[in-house]
Amino acid sequence: GQDLITATVINLEDDIVFREEYTMPIFDQKHFYEIIENVLAQHASIKVIGIGIPGQTVNGEITVSSHQQLEGIRMIEDLEAQFGLPVMVENDVNAAISGYCAKQELDEDHCVIGIYFPTKYPPGMGIYLDGKVVKGKLGMAGEIKYLPMGIDWYNSLEKETFIETVCKMIQTVNAVLAPDKVVIYQKMVEEDAVVQAWKMYQAELSMPSYPDIILIDSFQKDFEAGMRWLTLKALEPTLVQFN
Repeated sequence: GQDLITATVINLEDDIVFREEYTMPIFDQKHFYEIIENVLAQHASIKVIGIGIPGQTVNGEITVSSHQQLEGIRMIEDLEAQFGLPVMVENDVNAAISGYCAKQELDEDHCVIGIYFPTKYPPGMGIYLDGKVVKGKLGMAGEIKYLPMGIDWYNSLEKETFIETVCKMIQTVNAVLAPDKVVIYQKMVEEDAVVQAWKMYQAELSMPSYPDIILIDSFQKDFEAGMRWLTLKALEPTLVQFN
C-alpha cells in the first residue's frame, strides 16, 4: 500500500551514477520536492529533471491522475522556479512503452500498445506508433480508466473479473488500433491464466488480425528505462534515438 519513488541520476551515456528508492504511505508534495532538492545538492552537474507520473499534465497542471493527491499540482512551474532547471513531466505508461520499444528492433510503422494494471489503482495505456508515443488531445490518449467497464479499480478484483477485463481491453484496442503487439504489465494473476483466457476469447469473438501479447510482471524496469531515454532526449534531442 505504499508508493515507490525512485530517484536516478544518469550521465549522457545513460550510465547510472546514483539511484535511491523512497516509499511514501501517501504522496506528499513537500517531501517529494525535498527528495529532488537533496539529489540536486549532491549532484551539481544535473542539467534537466525528468519526472514520470501516473497521470497527465494539461497546460502545466496535473489534471488527471490515479493518485488524487497529484491533481491540481503545477509541478513543472514549481520545480523550474525552485531549482532553475528545465523540467519534463511524462505519463508513467508512456514512459514504460517508450522504454520497452527503445530496446526492440521495430519497423517504422510498428504499433505497440502498453497497458499497465497497478494494484488497487486504475489502469493506463500508452500508444507507440510510427516511432513515437501518441498523446492525443490534451495528452489524454490511453486514459482507459474511462472505458465503460463498470470496474471499481480502487478495490481488489476477483481473478476471473480481472482476466475478463484484460481480454475485453485487448479486444477493444485491437478493434480500434490493430496493433502489432500489446504489452501487458500486471502481477495480479498468473501469466498462463491470461494466455488461456485470451485464446478462448479469440475463439468466441474472431477478428481478422490479432496482436502478439507480451506479459511482463515488472513495470518498473521499462518505466525507468523510458524515463532515462526521454529525459536525455529532452536535454539533447539528437543525442539518443530508438535503435
